[in-house]
Amino acid sequence: MPRSIHAVMFDLDGTLLDTAPDFVVVVNQLLKEQQRPTLADDIIRAGVSNGSKALIKLAFAIEETDPQFEPLRQRLLELYLMHNSVFTKPFPGINELIQTLANNNIAWGIATNKPAAYTLPLMADLNMQPPPASVICPDHVRNTKPDPEQLFLASTQLGCTPQEIIYIGDHKRDIDCGKSAGCITIGVTYGYLEKDENPLSWNADHYVNSAHEIWPIIQTYL
Repeated sequence: MPRSIHAVMFDLDGTLLDTAPDFVVVVNQLLKEQQRPTLADDIIRAGVSNGSKALIKLAFAIEETDPQFEPLRQRLLELYLMHNSVFTKPFPGINELIQTLANNNIAWGIATNKPAAYTLPLMADLNMQPPPASVICPDHVRNTKPDPEQLFLASTQLGCTPQEIIYIGDHKRDIDCGKSAGCITIGVTYGYLEKDENPLSWNADHYVNSAHEIWPIIQTYL
């Protein structure tokens, strides 16, 4: 049954922004520094949504218990901070969607597991307009996704209930987070899907193959 929507919250990597091209550069730069063979773009791209630890495991085939793991991860993050907005851009249709939301007095924001040290400079560089009304990073909560705490905080900041928020993501943890908070959920299949992953298993309320398909879904709740 339709219900009023006050805000639309997005996951960042793989949903709002295509950040993979910059991760491809820095992961392969790190591999070159360590005199290792580089990886194909699509292999790195599939792992971007899982964060820096997953990328180190992917690139070096080592676990967190390895003494080289954390130094390599810190070097990756150092390289990324210097190269996090060179090739990154909103997915096709996102800028138009954000403008349409503004035209309909619907706020938008970000709930991401990407730390603020990387999220905030990236968003400042991109200067998306209108700017997000809420940006929630792991630094701002005790529990990260799939825990719903980020969306509870967003609802407080936005002055609405979680039931008045649509949350959009490209990973099961995003949809689990949204459903646990009581939000309407949209799963995107244009993001960073791992091999053999079935997005339908996330049990999102809706699915889209392109950001251009999001607004017609939102309209059904207005």
